[in-house]
Amino acid sequence: MATADRSTPNVDGAPGGTHTADPHRETGRAAGDPATSAATTISALVARGAGRPPTVERVVIPAPGPGQVRVAIRAAGVCHSDLSMIDGTLAPAFPLVLGHEAAGIVTELGAGVDRLSGGERVVLNWSPACRACWHCTAGRPWFCETSGRPSAARGTTADGTPLHVTLGLGALAEEVVVSQHAVIPVPAAVPFEQAALLGCAVLTGVGAVRNTARVAAGESVVVIGLGGVGLSAVLAAREAGAAQIIAVDVAAAKGSLASAAGATDFLLSDESLVRAIRERTDGRGADHAFECVGRAKTIETAWRSVRRGGGVIVVGMGGRDDVVGLGALDVFHSGRVLRSSVYGAADPDRDVPALAEEVLAGTLDIRPLITHRLALAEAPSALDRLTRGEGARSVVSFPT
Repeated sequence: MATADRSTPNVDGAPGGTHTADPHRETGRAAGDPATSAATTISALVARGAGRPPTVERVVIPAPGPGQVRVAIRAAGVCHSDLSMIDGTLAPAFPLVLGHEAAGIVTELGAGVDRLSGGERVVLNWSPACRACWHCTAGRPWFCETSGRPSAARGTTADGTPLHVTLGLGALAEEVVVSQHAVIPVPAAVPFEQAALLGCAVLTGVGAVRNTARVAAGESVVVIGLGGVGLSAVLAAREAGAAQIIAVDVAAAKGSLASAAGATDFLLSDESLVRAIRERTDGRGADHAFECVGRAKTIETAWRSVRRGGGVIVVGMGGRDDVVGLGALDVFHSGRVLRSSVYGAADPDRDVPALAEEVLAGTLDIRPLITHRLALAEAPSALDRLTRGEGARSVVSFPT
């Protein structure tokens, strides 16, 4: 999810950790020859302005520059943050290639690339850490001062209009050109559609449970909002050994998804929700509540759903003018803690490979998160489903 309402391009070539490339290479895949490198024309999902439906267009993306790589996208998830780019929640520059949750193959290297050799299966990272700012050196790369901007300039439309890409990536496209630090190698055995989700939904939801709340075995958990992030939080709570996992959504159809992810209870969100949660937690309220919607009303509901001394973790990104109202006496007397979890309080360079290993080991089954599989031409329908609150993750697949 995006964390700031800024439109300055991210800085390519920022320092980062190192990876061993060979175990992640695809057989028969190699980097492109820099001598023949050139701009390419591809298909991408482009938004022309806030409130305007995006369409698939032909666009031109540049050859990789120094410190950059070209990635052929094989799968891309459609995230609520993509919707936030066009519904007025964020203020990116237009025209804008949507998408930031994806996996693919490194096909070409720019000059000076030293973290990759070409052919690696990679997950895109929309928040590459600079490793030099105050937050990074303090061990909180998810707050990096150089990342998280809504859009960056890159390429042109077919008629030569300057083009921008979501969160420095623009991943709902056949190819992307990004900093070498915006890709994370993962084992070639991880399916592309699952690898894609590791870069946003899974990292965010799992990280909120493990890194921010640090849910312990035997505790009780409420998760409000069962999209890809919320269901990832349910998965992580189950893995942590939570004794009670109460999943909440406005759509009754989400009940089966919640159960598959490991929820012990499913509740529809209505005026009786807080009472229903307290009835299931001995009248006290839950130990932890994860708000995965990004609305003041649901944050306030999460607040009332936890016990005294409990914690509310805001994972959903809300609007600037949607104000949360809490009474000063309530804040003092309840002893509750309200905080956000930005990008799962994770270090993607460290945590994405670890999550990939969990997927391969079968200890983290993220397959239930994928409810719709579609082609790029059908991607606008995935945004429509997000608006209606239907399904979990829609994944766009690209032919090889």
